[in-house]
Amino acid sequence: MRFWLRNEEMALEEMVQRLHAVSKRTDEIMHQDISPLCAADIQDQLQKCFAYLSGGRGQDGSPVITFPDYPAFGEVPDKEFQNVMTYLTSVPSLQDAGIGFILVIDRRQDKWTSVKASVLRIAASFPANLQLVLVLRPTGFFQRTLSDLAFRFNRDDFKMKVPVIMLSSVPELHGYIDKSQLTEDLGGTLDYCHSRWLCHRTAIESFALTVKQTAQTLQVFGTELAETELPNDVQSTSSVLFAHTEKRDRAKEDMRLALDEGQSVLESLREPLAKSPEQSLNQDQLDSQTTVQRLLAQLNETEAAFDEFWAKHQQKLEQCLQLRHFEQDFREVKAALDALAQKIATFTDVGNSLAHVEHLLKDLASFEEKSSVAVGRARALSLEGEQLISHKHYAVDSIRPKCHELRHLCDQFAADVGRRRALLSQSLELHGLLEASMRWCDEGIYLLASQPVDKCQSQDGAEAALQEIEKFLETGAENKIRELSRLYQDYEPILTPELREHVQKVFQKQESMEEMFHRRQASLKKLAAKQTRPVQPVAPRPEALTKSPCPSPGVRRGSENHSSDGSATRRGPYRRAKSEMSEGRPGRGSSTGDEEESLAILRRHVMNELLDTERVYVEELLCVLEGYAAEMENPLMTHLISTGLHNKKDVLFGNMEEIYHFHNRIFLRELENYKDCPELVGRCFLERMEEFQVYEKYCQNKPRSESLWRQCADCPFFQECQRKLDHKLSLDSYLLKPVQRITKYQLLLKEMLKYSKNCEGAEDLQEALSSILGILKAVNDSMHLIAITGYEGNLSDLGKLLMQGSFSVWTDHKKGHAKVKDLARFKPMQRHLFLHEKAVLFCKRREENGEGYEKAPSYSYKQSLNMTAVGITENVKGDARKFEIWYNAREEVYIVQAPTPEIKAAWVSEIRKVLTSQLQACREASQHRALEQSHSLPLPAPASTSPSKGNTRNIKKLEERKTDPLSLEGYVSSTSLPRPLEKGRDGAVTSSASESAALARKRFPLQGFAALKGQKASPTSPDKKAKRHQVKSDPTPFGLRGWSRTSHPSEAPEDNDGWSSAEEPINSSDAEEEGGVGLRKLVPGKYTVTELDEKGGPDALAVRSGDEVELVQEGDEGLWYVRNLTSGAEGWVPARGLSSLLDRPGSAPSLSSPESSAGSGLLSASSSCSESCGAPLAELQGERPRPQQPADL
Repeated sequence: MRFWLRNEEMALEEMVQRLHAVSKRTDEIMHQDISPLCAADIQDQLQKCFAYLSGGRGQDGSPVITFPDYPAFGEVPDKEFQNVMTYLTSVPSLQDAGIGFILVIDRRQDKWTSVKASVLRIAASFPANLQLVLVLRPTGFFQRTLSDLAFRFNRDDFKMKVPVIMLSSVPELHGYIDKSQLTEDLGGTLDYCHSRWLCHRTAIESFALTVKQTAQTLQVFGTELAETELPNDVQSTSSVLFAHTEKRDRAKEDMRLALDEGQSVLESLREPLAKSPEQSLNQDQLDSQTTVQRLLAQLNETEAAFDEFWAKHQQKLEQCLQLRHFEQDFREVKAALDALAQKIATFTDVGNSLAHVEHLLKDLASFEEKSSVAVGRARALSLEGEQLISHKHYAVDSIRPKCHELRHLCDQFAADVGRRRALLSQSLELHGLLEASMRWCDEGIYLLASQPVDKCQSQDGAEAALQEIEKFLETGAENKIRELSRLYQDYEPILTPELREHVQKVFQKQESMEEMFHRRQASLKKLAAKQTRPVQPVAPRPEALTKSPCPSPGVRRGSENHSSDGSATRRGPYRRAKSEMSEGRPGRGSSTGDEEESLAILRRHVMNELLDTERVYVEELLCVLEGYAAEMENPLMTHLISTGLHNKKDVLFGNMEEIYHFHNRIFLRELENYKDCPELVGRCFLERMEEFQVYEKYCQNKPRSESLWRQCADCPFFQECQRKLDHKLSLDSYLLKPVQRITKYQLLLKEMLKYSKNCEGAEDLQEALSSILGILKAVNDSMHLIAITGYEGNLSDLGKLLMQGSFSVWTDHKKGHAKVKDLARFKPMQRHLFLHEKAVLFCKRREENGEGYEKAPSYSYKQSLNMTAVGITENVKGDARKFEIWYNAREEVYIVQAPTPEIKAAWVSEIRKVLTSQLQACREASQHRALEQSHSLPLPAPASTSPSKGNTRNIKKLEERKTDPLSLEGYVSSTSLPRPLEKGRDGAVTSSASESAALARKRFPLQGFAALKGQKASPTSPDKKAKRHQVKSDPTPFGLRGWSRTSHPSEAPEDNDGWSSAEEPINSSDAEEEGGVGLRKLVPGKYTVTELDEKGGPDALAVRSGDEVELVQEGDEGLWYVRNLTSGAEGWVPARGLSSLLDRPGSAPSLSSPESSAGSGLLSASSSCSESCGAPLAELQGERPRPQQPADL
């Protein structure tokens, strides 16, 4: 390397010397050492043309300088005169200038005084050698005569080093200088243009300056390149090489432009020849041409010197880059080989069975196959280093040791793998030998056990059995272990303590089996050697039948005492079954126990799947957070991140880190605690159900994350991260993992619940499943909720979102006494409804174009209804999917058609729950205020037969209901669902306890109760009336007083196309409403009997047509408990036989809720006289005991 650096230094010195010589020669060519002046410096002075160098020559080659007739010659400053003379004398070559200059002074149009002054001035300041001065004197008679006399008498004043000759005419001048060397104004034929000459001189000198500057620039540039330190990494080296190459290209471009400039000047000088080939160039033009050619030669020399230096410098940089690549690859390959060496060092297991060893050999082969890539790369890199050395790389001393190290690491790894394979092969051989020995022992034991004892009693049977044993023992040569010590010696490298113990057990088993064989062999030999003697046949005694037929107890005992474990294991079930059969019991287990065991296995399987997938999920989250999210803050990766991703980490990954910490630190560890009792895992979910809310935040951010991903999916940053992680799937697949995981839990819980029906944790599993499904529903609902646009309030103020879905909606509006329909159309509006605890929102669904989450719909807010002013009618005639939502005592009616009856039933049930809870809250508030009134206000005036008794009972009942926990239940069962009265059979009211009544509609208003909760049954004084209003002043338990229906400002113009008449689907409701339009002042709770029921129960009230009754309580099956105002009797009557009573002047005034916009009409037949007015009034007046309903009314 030192030699190479020395060569580079020599190349630099050589280039610097050559370029310095170019600069010096350029100065010599341009005579810069004699006259530093340039034409560009004195261009204005030369343009005056009071003297010029025409290119003419004297007879001996002397340059001719002409001073033409210039009237203002005397006014030329001395400095300008001296500069022009100096420059003109520096133009000719040194050789021509050495001969001397001939001056031709044309003063034919001047005076003698001017001639004298010019000659004296030239003689005094001419900077070069003079050979001859020729003066054309004035041509006027007087001036010519004067000049002759003056020159003759003043000859001494013109004493110069050269002769001064006065010429009278131009022909005399031709005697001294040939006409071809004189310009046309002197009678010659020389073609001269002063401006052209000046342009040529300027161009030549500019080109010379360019050549000199180029040489100097390259000299500095070469020094800078040579002094640049070589970087230590690939990126920096590539940058340096790129930067130097760019500078070199710019320098080459400058040289090319300089060459073009020189060629252009040369062509300009040769232009006269191009126009007229017969014309010849004068000497000055030839000198200029020669000058340009010499300058071009110097420029070529400059370029050649720089190219030679650049070739060596470029080679150095390229070799440096090759070296840095080699070093980087070396570090990567060495790290990979070190990792492989560490990995192979961890392979210490030699297996505990033949199958295990075979599996280890497969793993080793797979590992070797995978490692072959790294090993192959290492060997290829070593060859690459050898090639660099062969190409005379300057860093041979650094490359050669690395090549040797790579080869050594590869050989070492190959040796390690070979040793590992040899150990496993040896282990495979040993385990094969052990298994063969065990198999031989098992076969031998089976042979001993299978020989029939009765046949062995004969000589032939004994000989046959003996032959079987001897034949089997012959096979032991191939299968049994011969010498234990020799085996220990041969397999010492792989004998672990466990394996040594296993070998010992196998050898002991083999010895035991051989001992058994030898004993049997000895017994059989004795039997085979016995002499057969005649025996008289004797019938066996009965007791002898139960004994064993084998006459050799010793053999039997030996066989039994020395039976092997394998034989006992194989015969055990058979013996147990035989024993059970002999005892008269079936050989089977309980079917219930088998089923429980199967379910336990299935539960463990589900639990294992839950744990395995949970661990994989946690690992994948960590992989994403470390491999992608953390890398976004890595300075080394910043250049790969597109501008659209800057500061968007939270948008892309959401709260994935929070999800990871929950699962990794908490949930996974707690799941592992339930591994042995999977049926109780539901408790784990229930305990951590609140933490699962983190998924709602993640899912709400998912649309933004997916949108950002689509914009930046092709970013090199993601591709590089995926390459480093060796992921087959891109990041978006992993960003979907949390969404997939939260939906996976409910499937696993369902499976666990299916196998845990009768287990201890079944209820917890069911509750956990319901909670997870609730979370999924909440997540889904929240995804829809965030898509609502145009709502000006805060959606969180509306309470929890209970349900959402798309419906077809018709609407009717009533204003005053008339019913107004928006538009007479039958086309329904398509609306997406959001049911909250405090309001129901109507929105219009808008489909979006796009992919993924961008295709999800958005919802334009249209209007909302306050739930405190909402009622429902469950069934609408004509369609089981429709129900009514009405507002402000049916001032606005919305007929809603669900996609299916099941969806309708779910919505009606949920709305009923909301209204019931609000009614319950109102009731509790009323009780509390009534109790306060009973303690703080004076008792009302008598309004019944025994007023004091009634008031006392009222206060007593209020106290009891405040403390009695059953009072609320009794109230809800009878009056929890307030309904308005309706006319005819369809108007019959059903209680909450009988949902399957034969009515067509059910209604649940809240405002009727809110308006009537403080009203009494009899007239009161103004003071008491005022106090009564105080009791009902706050009927809204949710603090929503004054919240009326709101709608979006843009609703009217858009919905003109969507609103349609609801006349057809609600004929029955419309007829009912139209029948009750004029009843503005109905007496609350009072009705007229219009229809008599012929059959009645024991508690039925005897009434006549026209009797007035007052509602006390609602019952089941359309029965109401009323009090006959005429007779004072009480009992049950069918509701269909009652009609509302017109208000009379003496009746109580109607009351309305302060939040209702319907005024007194709120207490019409459709909303005032339901349970909402019955039960609350009964509480304030004095609670009646619940009457017994007739059995068959």
